Amino acid sequence: MTEIIWLNVLIVGLIAAAAAVVLYFTAKKFAVENNPLADKIDALLPQANCGACGKAGCRDFANACAAADKKTFAKLYCPVGGRSVMQGVAALLGFSAAEKAETCAVLRCNGTCRNAPDKTVYSGLGNCRVANLISAGSSGCPDGCLRFGDCVKVCRFDALHLDPETGIPVINPDKCTSCGACVNICPRKLFEIRPISQENQQVYVACRNRQKGAAARKNCSAACIACQKCVKICTDITIENNLSYIPDTVSPARFGAELATACPTGAIVYKKQVKGERHDA
Repeated sequence: MTEIIWLNVLIVGLIAAAAAVVLYFTAKKFAVENNPLADKIDALLPQANCGACGKAGCRDFANACAAADKKTFAKLYCPVGGRSVMQGVAALLGFSAAEKAETCAVLRCNGTCRNAPDKTVYSGLGNCRVANLISAGSSGCPDGCLRFGDCVKVCRFDALHLDPETGIPVINPDKCTSCGACVNICPRKLFEIRPISQENQQVYVACRNRQKGAAARKNCSAACIACQKCVKICTDITIENNLSYIPDTVSPARFGAELATACPTGAIVYKKQVKGERHDA
């Protein structure tokens, strides 16, 4: 009996020793060496871990920067940290930070309670993705804002809120980091990250309705009706599927005011910044 006990103890001991050896060599093989440069870069980053830079998180971005040459580094950018953070990272690496235009999310819908009043009563879950699957929305616009605020819930920077009067999300440009969370969550793809011009201006079409003009206006008075007045002002503007689109290369300073004035429905939004606060022109 005693011999059996000792034999079992010996077997368990050998198994434990073998496992320890395997774990030791595995740890040696897959060990991640600490990179002091990456640590310094990581300390400069906002630690939002939002993935807006295209990496898995801030540490992954720091590792990419630490391993980058000058050409590769020029392609790396942290939207949350912005220009000041990238200048700090560049200084650590001995590079110069690439000049990139500031960006801000815009809502390509002006389907407010006034412009697109409710025509039906939705009684389902108060969730944009669910509502999009089973309903055109209370206003009847198949491409408009559903007004449940999924975008507000996912914004980690308090840059979005639902306006109680209009019913649609409002973006605070001073807090928006262009992380893209709102872009990804919206089932109707109403958000777009667009650059802000040197004059601190933006111009875009706040509509995604692809119905013909009469049908679009039936559900929303601010819908794009593809009248082509904007195209006559700037030939870079395109119209596809009954919807006008202004590329972000179109100069807001040159065309913004004229485009917004010419649009018969008010679908074109022209925004400018004064004393750090952007507002409709």
